[in-house]
Amino acid sequence: MEIEEFRAHAHELVDWMADYMTGVEALPVRAQVKPGEITAKLPLGPPTAPEPMDAIMADFKQDILPGMTHWQHPRFFAYFPANSSPPSVLAEMLTATLGAQGMLWQTSPAATEMETRVTDWLRQMIGLPEGFHGVIQDSASSAILCAILTARERATGWQANEAGLAAGPEIVVYTSDQTHSATEKGAKIAGLGRQNVRLIKTDPETFAMDPAAFEAAVLSDKAAGRIPACLVANLGATGVGAMDDLAALGAIAKRHNIFAHVDAAWAGAALILDEYRHLMAGIEYFDSFVFNPHKWLLTNFDCSAHFVRDPDDLVRTLAILPVFLKSREHGAVIDYRDWSVPLGRRFRALKLWFVIRSYGVEGLQRILRNHIQMAAELEARIAASTEFSLMAPRVLSLINFRYAPDGIAAPEALDALNERLLNAVNDDGFTYLTQNRVHGRYVIRFQIGHTSTAQKHVTEAWERIEAIAATL
Repeated sequence: MEIEEFRAHAHELVDWMADYMTGVEALPVRAQVKPGEITAKLPLGPPTAPEPMDAIMADFKQDILPGMTHWQHPRFFAYFPANSSPPSVLAEMLTATLGAQGMLWQTSPAATEMETRVTDWLRQMIGLPEGFHGVIQDSASSAILCAILTARERATGWQANEAGLAAGPEIVVYTSDQTHSATEKGAKIAGLGRQNVRLIKTDPETFAMDPAAFEAAVLSDKAAGRIPACLVANLGATGVGAMDDLAALGAIAKRHNIFAHVDAAWAGAALILDEYRHLMAGIEYFDSFVFNPHKWLLTNFDCSAHFVRDPDDLVRTLAILPVFLKSREHGAVIDYRDWSVPLGRRFRALKLWFVIRSYGVEGLQRILRNHIQMAAELEARIAASTEFSLMAPRVLSLINFRYAPDGIAAPEALDALNERLLNAVNDDGFTYLTQNRVHGRYVIRFQIGHTSTAQKHVTEAWERIEAIAATL
């Protein structure tokens, strides 16, 4: 493609992007296609001759777009958000144009130095103490893996990377029964095995990890000759948004020389609000912390802010220096390839820089407070309902509820009814929700957090849910 042709198509594409952002509300939130429907529209083999961009874009609109679930839709209330914003999209366009691979300082000095600076902006914004150093990972899952790997190396005297795990004692990871599956997956990847992940029981009301149960598990493992190595605590666990007591858990971890990590992937963004800073009480006991600006801070996927207290431990765990990666600046600068599992690194800091500068801290605070207020108003509406029940305390902008009309009392029947309701709501396409289990019962999650979501979208979605429930 010649540059002038690129210029013309780029202008057309930006117009389409702007139209999409303003018109996405009119589309079904979840893709309304059947498995295999998109595959059937794609040719079995690649084209031999070049095809015009006009034809490619026409096929994109006709064949591909119907198979997209619209994560930036203002009535997307499923999972946690992967929200975005116009400044973030513009920065991604620049990142793609530059095409930089920021594995070393030398390969893109600006990418490295901006990452160092904007992660420190984030540290200040959420109130994380000085002494934590930031790196941008692709996801919180990668940060958890880095924590487990570092904990493994510390627990084995830095020998696991050299000699493997076969000759040593079992190494144990502790987290709650509410935690994200990434901890279990990280332990598998690190070679520790699923059987060495302890899912500690939680409080039945708050769903926070039980500190006494955590310490009891640590003492039991020590007595059996195992090495307690890593704690993964939660601030805003996936299901009900559980908030662990960092002070109590961290003190236990410190007493037993356990590497302690905080997974605040979603809820960490709320720490930019002064009224939620208390959730971080006890952070002084922890070795690392992660939250995802790509969830609730208007910076599109992927952008996960990972903070470590001792970068040398992380680098010692992950670094490897073949000849082709040596540079004259090595040792005098940060080479972020040593701070994450992949060697290759995108210029993620640019979009974060664009977003923070475009909205300012006050603008971001205002958006998050609006989301939380919308959730509080919906919580009150559900609490006042005679047919719907709250199944867990609201946490920030996350609600778990259940449809429980008169005449149906059997828990299994209510489970089936709520599953039917969720499927009917999602098949309708007007909004998108996900399921959860609370104390073993099937419930529905409603999570507010998208950049363009306004009160009317929450109200319209809830009224549609009530209307569909009435038909069941």
